[in-house]
Amino acid sequence: MAIEGIKVFGGSGSQRLTRNICRHLGIEPGRGECLRFSEGNLFVRILENVRGGEIYIVQSTAFPANDNFMELLFWIDAFKRASASSVTAVIPYFSYAKGDKKDEPRVSIRARVCADAIEAAGADRVVTMDLHAPQIQGFFRVPVDDLYAMPVLCEAIRSEGLSDLVIVAPDTGFARKAKAYAHHLKASLAIGYKQRTAHDENARAIEIVGDVAGKTVLLVDDFTISGGTLISVAGKAIEKGARDVYAAISHGVFAKGAAAKIDASPLKRVYVTDTVETQPETLPKKVSVVSAASLFAEAIRRIHNRESISVLFPD
Repeated sequence: MAIEGIKVFGGSGSQRLTRNICRHLGIEPGRGECLRFSEGNLFVRILENVRGGEIYIVQSTAFPANDNFMELLFWIDAFKRASASSVTAVIPYFSYAKGDKKDEPRVSIRARVCADAIEAAGADRVVTMDLHAPQIQGFFRVPVDDLYAMPVLCEAIRSEGLSDLVIVAPDTGFARKAKAYAHHLKASLAIGYKQRTAHDENARAIEIVGDVAGKTVLLVDDFTISGGTLISVAGKAIEKGARDVYAAISHGVFAKGAAAKIDASPLKRVYVTDTVETQPETLPKKVSVVSAASLFAEAIRRIHNRESISVLFPD
């Protein structure tokens, strides 16, 4: 059934996801355009009346992260200047969430800067998925709904019919969410320990704490860029006697070069959602994309109807 009174627009970074969200809501995507000038400037234009409307602008911030983030700000500003009654920024993948702290001298807390910019542009609410650090919600003074990819990823894993399953978090930072995966899939839990020596996308698995011998391992994490951590932990799991290694990742970012490395790795299959769709190269053959459009659509419907979103993710 169509949802009346709301309009959903898609930025350049999330055109496909926006269409799928609108299909679930029974509405047509809002009409707009983004022009790129030769020196790199962006120009956004709304192509329909939005006065008094509840507006949702869907835009992931990856490839190119900075362009897509600036475009998001321009969209928010355009809707507010066009007299929309409210503007919700739906950011399926918030790339700067990785910059959540000042962990060394003279560095920026990038996620806080982005939060301030989104608010200054005029956003009334933010909807996102699996923030790298949940405390980032506190960087905003407007409401933030942080959705979980776990329900759609668990459904895909169940369809595989995997036996003797053990959930492995690649590090202690994802241990709490890994425990939730283990609970939903009725599996045991193990924790990896990794080492990162620089500000790059390469990390090395040192150890896995827990029994994986003879079992099917499911690695779970919020995002992967180079695939390095996944591949390293998968290799360590095989060393410790794991039978097969799968992965379920919220955001398949996949920078250039990741596809070849993942396809050549011990990983049997990697499940990701469709929060990122602008990767610089074709996705790895071992990757299966699971749509999160239904989750975003239901969240939008519930926000519109003033209903609870937390009931979508029971403990």
